[in-house]
Amino acid sequence: MTDALGIRVKSPAHPGDFLKHEVLEELALSVTDAARVLGVTRPALSALLNERASLSPEMALRFEKAFGLSMDTLMRMQNSFDIAQARKRENDINVAPYRSGSHP
Repeated sequence: MTDALGIRVKSPAHPGDFLKHEVLEELALSVTDAARVLGVTRPALSALLNERASLSPEMALRFEKAFGLSMDTLMRMQNSFDIAQARKRENDINVAPYRSGSHP
C-alpha cells in the first residue's frame, strides 16, 4: 500500500490480530477462557481473533471492561483497518463525480 506521495506504508493491523497476540497470548488465556471472561461464545471470539469478523462496539466495550483496553482505541483500529481494505478495492468501485445539473 502506498500513500499519496508514493511512500510505501504498512496496512493497519486487524484488531483481532492485536487482541490475540497482545492480550490473550500475553495473559496466557485460551480462546475458551477469554470468551468466558468476556461473556461471549467461543466461535464469536475466534472469528474476531482470526480476522473473519470485524470488532463490534459491543465487543470492544467488553475488552475494555475485562482487560482495561480503551474501547475508543480499539474502534479506531477497526476503522483504520476498514479504510485500508476499502482503499485496496478502490479501483473496483466505479462512481463518477457528481456534477450539478447532471442528474441520472
